[in-house]
Amino acid sequence: MKKMTEKSLGEAFAGESMAHMKYLIFSEEAEREGYPNVARLFRAIAYAEYVHAKNHARNLGYIGKTPENLSAGIEGETFEVEEMYPAYDAIAELQGEDGARTSIKYALEAEKIHAELYKKAKEAVEKGSDADVGEVYICPVCGYTHVGTPPDKCPVCGLPSEKFKKFE
Repeated sequence: MKKMTEKSLGEAFAGESMAHMKYLIFSEEAEREGYPNVARLFRAIAYAEYVHAKNHARNLGYIGKTPENLSAGIEGETFEVEEMYPAYDAIAELQGEDGARTSIKYALEAEKIHAELYKKAKEAVEKGSDADVGEVYICPVCGYTHVGTPPDKCPVCGLPSEKFKKFE
């Protein structure tokens, strides 16, 4: 792919990805405010944005086989843990942005776990097996991720674990 097209499509991928997430968040807000049809509209259009992002990702060569995708996941999560979030936290601290620092801390703690989970999954896939993951619980406040029976409270934000979202 020629450089200008690759740059443009990469920016389009980023924009569509961001729109997808924003619209899902907007849908939750509309639902909470009592607008179920607006919520449904946001969810539907979020899906369309996902389709656009997926098409761009395919054309950019971002999607590989599962071992490659796990490597990309490990690389991305490791970058966030080791470089991105520490740098972002330093900037937020310098500028006195406590809310941003909390958001960054939440993400950083979850990303550490995500990188390890991807590493274990990659080891299994490289041996020709599916990963033995079991039930995964996610804290809806901070994103803390736990495999198996979760602790009574989220160790990052303190939310009771009965409010965690379960993925089976």
